[in-house]
Amino acid sequence: MKMSSIITTQWRRTLTGFVMMMLVMLGTRVSYAADNADHDRARQAVEAGDVLPLRTILERVEREYPGQVMEVELDREMGEWVYEIKLLRKGGTLMKLKIHARDGTILGFKEKHDKTHRPGESR
Repeated sequence: MKMSSIITTQWRRTLTGFVMMMLVMLGTRVSYAADNADHDRARQAVEAGDVLPLRTILERVEREYPGQVMEVELDREMGEWVYEIKLLRKGGTLMKLKIHARDGTILGFKEKHDKTHRPGESR
């Protein structure tokens, strides 16, 4: 193999790696910017009184549905703000709650039980 061919191959790998790194960084930047926009939108909704603060919602959830909060989302559904909260409850049950963000009313919930555990079996 010629020396110029080796250099060209190495240069091509380096350039490809650099381009991939830049794409990853650009993707991260876009994601970060979207997260900031979501955060600002949520903060503005709380300040306007359209949404209860997350802390208030979580305190209510903890009283009625104790468990470990795994994920929280604030979305607009049919013109209304809705918190979606995923909880891991005792015994491995995963629960997803939909809560009206303005007043904290539970709109609905789904439960998914741990399929690897059967009643009467030890863990």
